[in-house]
Amino acid sequence: MKKFGFATVAASALTAAFLGMAAPASAAPSGPGNAQDTISDLQAQGYTVIVNRIGNAPLESASVVAVRPGQSYSRTDHSRPGDDLSTTLLNKTVYVDVK
Repeated sequence: MKKFGFATVAASALTAAFLGMAAPASAAPSGPGNAQDTISDLQAQGYTVIVNRIGNAPLESASVVAVRPGQSYSRTDHSRPGDDLSTTLLNKTVYVDVK
């Protein structure tokens, strides 16, 4: 029973550490560009992008106000009994505010 408790604590710690290392805010492209370029770049990096728009300008002429981290989903488990725990990132989300 102690092994199961330790494995649960270890899995929780690994997940927290893994999610803490994610830095989606720094994943935002820097320099000039339009909102569509930023969104495309983030999607190419594997992010699910949720766009919050202010106004109704096309994304090609809108600018990015902020890129904020969203929820990341991961799974920590053994691939086979007796293997070490491994964490797999399933999904990572960012919010892009455009104006």
